[in-house]
Amino acid sequence: MINVPVAVATSLDDAEMISVAGRTNGWRSREMQQRPDWAPEGVDLEKPSAARCYDFYLGGAYNFEVDRELGRKVMEVVPNVQEIAINNRAFLRRAVRYCLDQGVRQFLDIGSGIPTVGNVHEIAQAADPESRVVYVDNEPVAVAHSRAILGDTERATIVQADLLDVEGVLDAPETRRMLDFSRPIAVMMVALVHFVADSSNPREVIRRYYERLPAGSYLGFSHVTGDHYMEGVQGLVKLYEDSINPVTLRTREEVAELIGDFEIVEPGVVYVPDWRPDTEEDVWEQPERSIVYGAVGRKV
Repeated sequence: MINVPVAVATSLDDAEMISVAGRTNGWRSREMQQRPDWAPEGVDLEKPSAARCYDFYLGGAYNFEVDRELGRKVMEVVPNVQEIAINNRAFLRRAVRYCLDQGVRQFLDIGSGIPTVGNVHEIAQAADPESRVVYVDNEPVAVAHSRAILGDTERATIVQADLLDVEGVLDAPETRRMLDFSRPIAVMMVALVHFVADSSNPREVIRRYYERLPAGSYLGFSHVTGDHYMEGVQGLVKLYEDSINPVTLRTREEVAELIGDFEIVEPGVVYVPDWRPDTEEDVWEQPERSIVYGAVGRKV
């Protein structure tokens, strides 16, 4: 069991994410075997998904009983998984702001998940209303809810596609309409690639994205590891085996290799609480208990 220290909500964004469970949800129990009004046709009500479990960890309402059941089991082996998820979202926000500081105004968030407070387009467009964002996910609930949230937003859109389908992501009509590939783009792959098995060759997949990006582009990246607290993390891996998204753990060296085509900016590949924290409250006394590495790389 991982005894991860409790992280306190250190910003309005974090507090709102924790309280989002209070929103009207509209789901019915799985025992009724009925599709919730907000769920798209054909969604699998019987098998948990990573996106919906993540929504559950963040206190969201767009998940099914099968997801909550898995989430509660994960909490038994990783008691503070909610805090880990919140810290990973905080890393995403810091990575986006870093790219904004470098002058990037275009973002491609792959594996964006179910929208919650502090989405990429909210952060980017608060800094510059002209910023453009494309979200990508293959999970039907995440895509349907993203479309509902974005509505007629002019400078943000959602593509239903899989990370492994590089052309399907980059050449989607929505992507080509929204992003200018002659200018730098920041790609976010946050808490995503640990759901890609070695047999799918994630290193080559990331290289193909790298090759298509213009110089000056960035990659924001985070990945679960078993470098510390292996027993508890292996328990998490075991629980996810029968989900839609099994987990593959990788070491720090393996994570660095995955994104090796990019020039990694300081402080390198580190546990996410150590990646350019905004305040002292963001720093964990034992950052390795976050069990997630984070990094940002630049295409030179």
